[in-house]
Amino acid sequence: MAPKKAVAKAGPDEGKTQQSAGQNIEGTTSNGEKLVKKRKQASDAGDPQKAPRRSGRGESKAQPSQEQLLQYMLSQDAEELCRPDEESEDIRSRGNIKTYSSDVMNPFEELLSAVILSRPISHRLGLRTIRTIFNEPYNFTSAKAVQQAGQEKHHQAVWDARTQHKAKTAEEIGQIANVVLEKFTTSSDKDGMQLQKLLDDSGNDVDKALDTLKASIKGLGETGIKIFLRRVQWLWTSGYPYIDDRTMQSLGKLSLPEDAEELEGLIAKHWSKYDEKRLAGDNEAAKKRRAFVTVLERAIGADLEGKVDNLLAAAGEQPVAKLPLAF
Repeated sequence: MAPKKAVAKAGPDEGKTQQSAGQNIEGTTSNGEKLVKKRKQASDAGDPQKAPRRSGRGESKAQPSQEQLLQYMLSQDAEELCRPDEESEDIRSRGNIKTYSSDVMNPFEELLSAVILSRPISHRLGLRTIRTIFNEPYNFTSAKAVQQAGQEKHHQAVWDARTQHKAKTAEEIGQIANVVLEKFTTSSDKDGMQLQKLLDDSGNDVDKALDTLKASIKGLGETGIKIFLRRVQWLWTSGYPYIDDRTMQSLGKLSLPEDAEELEGLIAKHWSKYDEKRLAGDNEAAKKRRAFVTVLERAIGADLEGKVDNLLAAAGEQPVAKLPLAF
């Protein structure tokens, strides 16, 4: 059953999207948009394709089929086209590090990330901050770890990230950890990673849980709530399937369904063609939800980095065959 509709109102400066190179911010200018999935008229079951795209030089480029595109977006091969070049360079330099673009994160990490990414900074600075706080030497991967680190380390972490609004971001990191440990932690999750008490106390009503979260966490506005739900919905199943309005724009540029249930159905339709072994999830249903979230992240990542055309071109060159999936 779809979650009950709830309205989250944006502040005057929330969700601005800068379109200049390297200054894209993940967000929305929606006024009071409902948090549940938007519905559009379902398209033909035959995966219709839009007119061929044309390059800047006027050459016609064939649009990949939706089957090709989804398969490619769910593969490791697509990762480089869905993240900043700076992040790729960081991975090559530092090795196996946790990144927002590719790693499975727990709900606490998703909450911190949502607050960081909804701030009025560039998308790349947001991702750099996330990479810094979740990896050595900080490892702020639980509320307990953040609290034990102390204010000095919070400030040092954001300073090392070379981000903007350092003092405010450091203050928010500490405050979020304190609230999670005080209000949303169960005896089985003493480190404060899962936020399960938040969901339990809300009767598994995702809209109630999000309202409580927004009221409890300083710095978490409408944009942050949408980012958080987009990422955590594969675990918070009462909120699934959900597509925020900003990600709808990115899916539209890829000629993929902007309706949540239509996209869910398209993934299911071609599921037998995916090599889903590497996808997170304890069972097939969870893996399908994870695939759905991955498609959303790949779409908005490519869009924010100006790599949509590159992604389409690469997908069109791929044969329809099983590729190793990731994320």
